[in-house]
Amino acid sequence: DAAGRRTEYRLHMASGKLTSVILPDGRTVRYGYNSQLQLTSVTYPDGLRSSRKYDRQGRLAEETSRNGNITRWFYDFSRSGLPCAVEDGTGVRRRITRNRYGQLLAFTDCSGYTTRYEYDQYGQQIAVHREEGISTYSSYNPRGQLISRKDAQGRETRYEYSAAGDLTATISPDGKRSATEYDKRGRPVSVTEGGLTRSMGYDAAGRITVLTNENGSQSTFRYDPVDRLTEQRGFDGRTQRYQYDLTGKLTQSED
Repeated sequence: DAAGRRTEYRLHMASGKLTSVILPDGRTVRYGYNSQLQLTSVTYPDGLRSSRKYDRQGRLAEETSRNGNITRWFYDFSRSGLPCAVEDGTGVRRRITRNRYGQLLAFTDCSGYTTRYEYDQYGQQIAVHREEGISTYSSYNPRGQLISRKDAQGRETRYEYSAAGDLTATISPDGKRSATEYDKRGRPVSVTEGGLTRSMGYDAAGRITVLTNENGSQSTFRYDPVDRLTEQRGFDGRTQRYQYDLTGKLTQSED
């Protein structure tokens, strides 16, 4: 990269699968695969290893993390690629029900409580019903954007959008309005809440370089060629500087 750090990626010639990554400090991460070219193991620089097992249909059936925790997946249809249950290392099983489109219809947690979900004809989630009798509802505009959400108490939060599809306003149940303005690239440049405005500016790379708060005070930011923050001047005028080693780890912070 721009800081001179080198990361080496090694691939299997025939399959193109990644077999190892040599990190800038010389440590290596290794990857193993089965005959179907599915990932079966990852061996980390510290010697710890994670692994995966698959069923006859090639679906993930079991995963052992690097700390030894085992997670298992179960399927109800032989040709379904989506699990109907997940079991963690303690043996606790969570059950999942989906419709023919793969959307979540019901989820039963480890305590036996079931949450149910509803969708409209376009596949947009319009309601969530919890075991305790608590329900929330959502509605959308013709473009599929969320325009309203009602909580269990019937309190409604509304949303407004620009022609470009950017969220421009959020109106809370008590009528308070939060408005956001964007530049031509779709980046937020100001947020107004309760009559108070905060703004932000960007450099050519799209990084935030200045924040202006409600009182007009500014906080500025500087970066190195690989986008790491090197200097920050706070709203109080104090300056903080940062330094990194060749691997990108923060080594020094001073004001």
